Amino acid sequence: MKDLSMLSFTRTRTQQRTNRSLSLSAMDLEDPKKKTNFLGNIIMAAALTALFILMLKQSPSFNTPTQFSRHEAGVTHVLVTGGAGYIGSHAALRLLKDSYRVTIMDNLSRGNLGAIKVLQQLFPQSGRLQFIYADLGDKKSVNKIFSENAFDAVMHFAAVAYVGESTLDPLKYYHNITSNTLVVLEAMAAHGVKTLIYSSTCATYGEPEKMPITEETPQHPINPYGKAKKMAEDIILDFHKNSDMAVMILRYFNVIGSDADGMLGESPRPELREHGRISGACFDAARGIIPGLKVRGTDYKTTDGTCIRDYIDVTDLVDAHVKALEKAKPSHIGVYNVGTGRGRSVKEFVEACKTATGVPIKVDFLPRRPGDYAEVYSDPTKIRSELNWTAKHTNLNESLLIAWTWQKAHLDGYGTPQLMSAQI
Repeated sequence: MKDLSMLSFTRTRTQQRTNRSLSLSAMDLEDPKKKTNFLGNIIMAAALTALFILMLKQSPSFNTPTQFSRHEAGVTHVLVTGGAGYIGSHAALRLLKDSYRVTIMDNLSRGNLGAIKVLQQLFPQSGRLQFIYADLGDKKSVNKIFSENAFDAVMHFAAVAYVGESTLDPLKYYHNITSNTLVVLEAMAAHGVKTLIYSSTCATYGEPEKMPITEETPQHPINPYGKAKKMAEDIILDFHKNSDMAVMILRYFNVIGSDADGMLGESPRPELREHGRISGACFDAARGIIPGLKVRGTDYKTTDGTCIRDYIDVTDLVDAHVKALEKAKPSHIGVYNVGTGRGRSVKEFVEACKTATGVPIKVDFLPRRPGDYAEVYSDPTKIRSELNWTAKHTNLNESLLIAWTWQKAHLDGYGTPQLMSAQI
């Protein structure tokens, strides 16, 4: 039976091959005119399908408007540029907690996709948060995003922000800060977005002769980072002279700390550690990622020879942004220093970091870094009186301990960001 079954199977397969051959032969012998008509019908069907899709796309009902594309009474939709970065992500978190609608735009050159994922997990509800992968240097893309979304306000954080790096690559800073701010401002003007909260810096003051720094202190920046920010401020101020836009410019001092709930933290690119914030360098030294901490400059005219800085906790900083948004008025411009009003030396900061981490960090003292200044701290009187804002997290040890807790729980930061080419 096995042999008969195999014979039957062989005959069947042979017959199938024969039938297929006959079928193919029959096709080859078909009338060429019929073949041409068949191909023509396919082309015609494809053309009609393409036309139908085009007409459908042009129909108002094809692209159903999302909650982000229309204004809604009682809801403020804020575009946060650079919202995947350290400060921008913390600002987005605060806005979402306060029931704002948030769109984050970031090209992930310095930001972290991991921070976006954390925010998406915390606020998965429809119409709360969207992330758009885009570069502010691409004017066409920026205008398209503004045309497709109903923004009520913009918090503009996106920028490269390292003094040392700016002295090595100044053109990057003028393009990324000054030119890109112009693109944002033009898009806002073209699409009727009436409120701008601008992220600026105390670096625009340079090295003033008198301390503390007030908003009236002359601006004489001494490095490309500060110069690029001041140029961006000047563009905004000149534009505002003939505009009814509400503008708030916040000049902040040295940012430290982390989200108190441990959801977000600072995770700079490894290749930027040389230029990064002192807090990041302290934590890297405590974790053994680098052999020790490099303190640049011990011969300044300060109490212990190291630079004096005003360290502002990121939680206080984003609180200032929200208060600025709440107080923004049409045709009005406000400029505010955001700091604690107290200067701390670099040596003092390092000792606080040693206490927070519990690690006896090795410290190397090196010559000054180009573009640095000896002493800078704020006078927060104006922001306290006009915005009712005061720094609350002023204990250096506590701010560093909270940030260190996040660092220990995220040894790989947010992980390696994925390259993206579309909206998430």
